[in-house]
Amino acid sequence: MDEIDQRLIAALRHDARASLSDLALALGVSRTTVRARIERLRRSGEIVGFTVVLRGDVAGDPVRGLMMIGIEGRGTDRILRQLSGLGAVRAIHSTNGRWDLIVEIGTASLEDLDDVLARIRRFDGVATSETSLLLRTRKASR
Repeated sequence: MDEIDQRLIAALRHDARASLSDLALALGVSRTTVRARIERLRRSGEIVGFTVVLRGDVAGDPVRGLMMIGIEGRGTDRILRQLSGLGAVRAIHSTNGRWDLIVEIGTASLEDLDDVLARIRRFDGVATSETSLLLRTRKASR
């Protein structure tokens, strides 16, 4: 992937509905070049799809946070199952370093978030946790 491909992807991330003409103008290349590069990036798997982000996707969870979890022993699979069963859990990520899991949580209120956090902390095998509130999303890929 060269610099034009990287600039094309950045432009598509900003506005995936931009016309080929607008993209060509912004990149200083022809419409045919833009079309060919998009097709090549799709065929190679660099671009796997396009999506729409709705207002409801962002406004649905007025209170959002990331909970980092440290797990003791071999309880990871059980904790993953328990987390997956919680309606407020939006995503679960395994990671390296200090934390074993990072959990994205979305709720309607701070009180609801507090209840979810307390419930997760009571899971057998959760040794430590730390939570950060998400104050504002400046860029979202979904």
